[in-house]
Amino acid sequence: MVSRIYLKLDDIGTDGNIPQSQSQLHDDSSLLRESTRQVRQQISYAIDEGDFIRAIALLNHLIKDFGIAEDYNNRGLVHFWRGSWQKAFWDFNRAIAMNPELAAAYNNRANYYASQGRKKNALEDYERAIDLDPFYVRARINRAITLRELDCFDAALDGFEDALLFRQLAGEIYAERGRTYHLRGDWNCAIADYRRALKFFPVPTQGIARLIPPRRRQILTWLKQLDNAA
Repeated sequence: MVSRIYLKLDDIGTDGNIPQSQSQLHDDSSLLRESTRQVRQQISYAIDEGDFIRAIALLNHLIKDFGIAEDYNNRGLVHFWRGSWQKAFWDFNRAIAMNPELAAAYNNRANYYASQGRKKNALEDYERAIDLDPFYVRARINRAITLRELDCFDAALDGFEDALLFRQLAGEIYAERGRTYHLRGDWNCAIADYRRALKFFPVPTQGIARLIPPRRRQILTWLKQLDNAA
């Protein structure tokens, strides 16, 4: 499974703020803000606990009451995590139809396209997300990963270089750039980037290897592959 960047729900808004589109449609009362804040917090808790069914039920509640693009996008992402591909695709499309400038929805729909092998469609949506938000580093990383899958290694490396300029998600970028060098056969460059990436992921306490973060474990596995091939 390709390690595209699905780090969080976008615009989940647990700080109690109502999105602007929502505040324009509904009474901006303190009671409404508090209720919405509580629901969004519950969604975040459900996601953290892996209770996707509850998260979707709560998102259904928000969509019924407010029906904003961000909530369709977030529900689509949860459907995607559950493997409900068509429901996810429908929600991403709905979010884009409601707000054609919602960069996160294009990134998420691109992830859907990539998961279905529709790499060119994915690239188009990643590029649209970046056009809308040039600082959207996750979309830049995902685009570069997709270029790598198409064996466009030089273009992928250029994409990772560009992403590093924004000083966000550096560990993820080094890991994926290292993987690109690895697959291209530049093993020394790959090893250097893997080692850089490991610095951004916590080292577990000795003796509890089962708690090694999945991303760190993956990078160590890639390093071991190079050691075994040497």
